[in-house]
Amino acid sequence: MVATDATPSSGAAARHADRVALEEGPHRLTYAELDSAAATVAAALLAGRDDLAEERVAFLIPPSIDYAGVQRGVWRAGGIAVPLCTSHPPPELDYVLADAAPEVVVASPEYADLLRPLAAARGIAFRLTTELLDGAAGAAGALRKGSSAREVGDGGRGTVAAAALLAPERRAMIVYTSGTTGGPKGVVTTHGGLRAQIASLHQAWAWTSDDRILLTLPLHHVHGIVNVLGCALARGAACVVHAAFDAARVWDSFARDRLTLFMAVPTQYYRLIQAWEEADAAQRDAWSSAARRLRLMVSGSAALPARVLERFCEITGQVLLERYGMTETGMILGNPLDGERIAGTVGSPLPGVEVKLVDEGGVALEGDGEGEVWVRGPAVFREYWRRPEATAGAFHGDWFRTGDVARRAGGRYRLLGRSSVDILKTGGYKVSALEIEEALRAHPEVSDCAVVGLADEEWGERVAAAVVPAAGTAPSAQELRAFVKERLAAYKAPREVLLVDALPRNVLGKVEKPRVKALFARARPGAAGSPPR
Repeated sequence: MVATDATPSSGAAARHADRVALEEGPHRLTYAELDSAAATVAAALLAGRDDLAEERVAFLIPPSIDYAGVQRGVWRAGGIAVPLCTSHPPPELDYVLADAAPEVVVASPEYADLLRPLAAARGIAFRLTTELLDGAAGAAGALRKGSSAREVGDGGRGTVAAAALLAPERRAMIVYTSGTTGGPKGVVTTHGGLRAQIASLHQAWAWTSDDRILLTLPLHHVHGIVNVLGCALARGAACVVHAAFDAARVWDSFARDRLTLFMAVPTQYYRLIQAWEEADAAQRDAWSSAARRLRLMVSGSAALPARVLERFCEITGQVLLERYGMTETGMILGNPLDGERIAGTVGSPLPGVEVKLVDEGGVALEGDGEGEVWVRGPAVFREYWRRPEATAGAFHGDWFRTGDVARRAGGRYRLLGRSSVDILKTGGYKVSALEIEEALRAHPEVSDCAVVGLADEEWGERVAAAVVPAAGTAPSAQELRAFVKERLAAYKAPREVLLVDALPRNVLGKVEKPRVKALFARARPGAAGSPPR
């Protein structure tokens, strides 16, 4: 496996000092300037100390040059980075502050009024990014004043001391992930774990320092933090940053920014297709030509509908590479960089990752079959923050039990869903919600759908589908049921159908199944087939 610098080091800065690390609009930040910004942030956080000693630093910063400077500054000071979600309302932000108990919270100026009172109520110090980055020639603010990184030292931090604070066993980051029950859990990843995750992807996807990747993902989740920003900065590549996703702007970036890589969630690919179809012929040709020049496009964080993969390929010639991972493990499985990519599958284990399928009795399956995905390797997380019982329950020895069920055939894996959410038990049969969703999406009048199990005295769970109809259509429950029966066993056909305007999703585009169930609960009895109000 190739060596990598997942977290900031003077060695990485020295090797790539004059190369552009980050681009944000008209602004460019070199690796030397990023190193300077991290040193300045570290000095401000340390305030004369030698080590934050794994104190948490929470920050609410949109994707930006400032985000990278603060993140790496926290690490350089020996702290644990706790990224917050910019779209979360005050109660959700307050939950993380209560659970992580950070020493300090940092916010961009536009989020100061949101975060400052929450920090004050809990007696937590509050800092603005402008304060931490003041004087850092590598920071976005200083760049906009025309400063040079070489005017700023390391804030008194020696390179040996800084490197010691990035030891593999030290905690680096806490990312909060929602479970099926209870509040979100803080997933603790070490510096060694981050390096292992990034090294695996560098090898699997053949990253080089000449790569240029576009970041349009939020940076409170491993997809954006590790797969995009982390991989780019650890390889000496360039990361072009968009603070938010805009389909037309992304298409333009494919042409203008000489990109080689793009990673997104299925919802974003769907929106790119929509924007392309709404454009005129000349614009379509220009966008398609630009997209064809990229060497790799990846989809993840949610199941990629086969129809989206096929349509995007028709438009761009790009066969999206679908992969599978978790906050707790980094990426686990992936379709090949070179070789056939099969719609609906997530490929084979990635470098440095061990995977096995286990049946309900805890017995590992040999060869083809269905079972829960268990994972082990250096990339697996250390613990759930301050939840020893949850941590112990998530492992069997050194194997992490993902809770995801998959089918393996010929060495390739197809996800069937979460064992607690997407695997339904109806009439004595185990049914994959994802398999039914895939069948429903093939119907010409179905734009999108989500399948859940609703409590039923007779069946245990009855299969129910929330369906977003294609524009100008209103498919009936009977029609959709018959359509599924032509493709799957009769007991898998939905017994209840609810037409909805949109599916409830989180910021990464994942459908939130508990909220889907709530749509059915709010619908009037006998209202299947009509949209909720």
